Amino acid sequence: MWSRTILAFACIAAASASLEVVNQWSFLQFDFPPDPVLLEKFQPENTVPTGLEIGWDRVYLGIPRLRAGVPATLAWVPRSLPPGVSPVLQAYPDWSWHTAGRGDINCTGLISVYRVRADRCNRLWVLDAGVVTSIDDFRRVCPPKILVFDMATDRLVRSIYFPRELLRPASLLTNIVLDDTRSNAHHAANCDNIFAYISDTVAPGIIVYDGRRDNAWRVTHASMYPDPDMGEYDIGGDKFTLMDGIVGLTHSPAQGLLYYQPLATDRIFSVSTAVLASGPPAEGADLPVNLVGRKSSQGLGIAVDPRDDTIFFSPMSETAVAAWNPITNSHRVLAQDAEKLQFCAEVRWAERDNGAIWVLSTRFHKFFKRSVSKHEINVRVLRIVEGGYGGYLSLQPHIQRRSTANLTSNF
Repeated sequence: MWSRTILAFACIAAASASLEVVNQWSFLQFDFPPDPVLLEKFQPENTVPTGLEIGWDRVYLGIPRLRAGVPATLAWVPRSLPPGVSPVLQAYPDWSWHTAGRGDINCTGLISVYRVRADRCNRLWVLDAGVVTSIDDFRRVCPPKILVFDMATDRLVRSIYFPRELLRPASLLTNIVLDDTRSNAHHAANCDNIFAYISDTVAPGIIVYDGRRDNAWRVTHASMYPDPDMGEYDIGGDKFTLMDGIVGLTHSPAQGLLYYQPLATDRIFSVSTAVLASGPPAEGADLPVNLVGRKSSQGLGIAVDPRDDTIFFSPMSETAVAAWNPITNSHRVLAQDAEKLQFCAEVRWAERDNGAIWVLSTRFHKFFKRSVSKHEINVRVLRIVEGGYGGYLSLQPHIQRRSTANLTSNF
């Protein structure tokens, strides 16, 4: 069904689509409670978001505790603010859930959140890795979990914990995709009739969670591991090395596919959601993975427009956001900006914004190398201005078609 396609950028420097800056910060600032310990421990140079979700009236940010000094690991700002402002962040759902910011570990609270996703029932699924200072010394202080909040009331409605046998000593759960297309008419009205696909980045694999049955299992494949030849990144001359496995995830409901990519690769892969949802794989069975395509460089954020199955992604070295439709094989650069698109941790097709494309761009590489400056803009929430895909720059890349590739574990 899928042809292996090489996606090579041509004339990318000519891309000129404008970006709307929704919010921007030099360093994130918070609406702190009267807590001197929390203020004393705050280290803004260590506080960088990786997750973005668009609510009806809020923008949510996941801010993992990559290093010490992160006061709140999940926060929000209003969507109603003027473009380009730098608002203080509100802890979500409130500060009582973020005692880890003052050094008090409470495993029922929020420890380290990389990403969050909203479902059709207006609930926010919060993926908590349970690991702090993951860049420096990787301390697991709590089991990973998912907390589900009602976004209308900000109240917890469900807690999900994973069986220990699904986790590994190095497990780091970083991304989540929600799939409610597998429901039948009898169960369609049940908000918990949903599947979640969760990336384990450091011990590469995917955890599949069946919400209706409250059951989970793990699948893995060699394609989920980092490519040892693709672990060095170059963003505007700034080079850094990070051997991260599977982290980018997105879902095509119409095609019944989960697309994924490790950070350290230039490839995009897919696997059938019917296969993932069918239950734990038989011992020794190979996961039927397809190589979808190759990008011009590594990237992290990836999204699908469910209306036409266009894939959006951000090649890191090109500091761009691009679109590729695997059905029509059409390619476009939506935007290219060497300053504003330096490290796109998230690329989101926003259902709650009429399908607009949102981007979370950070100078993660400078945070990572401890070279970030408070005199520069280091975090941006961006929105690609409406105008239709026809207004974006069309590419004529070199395309190489091959036969369908079903990759076994010997890949």
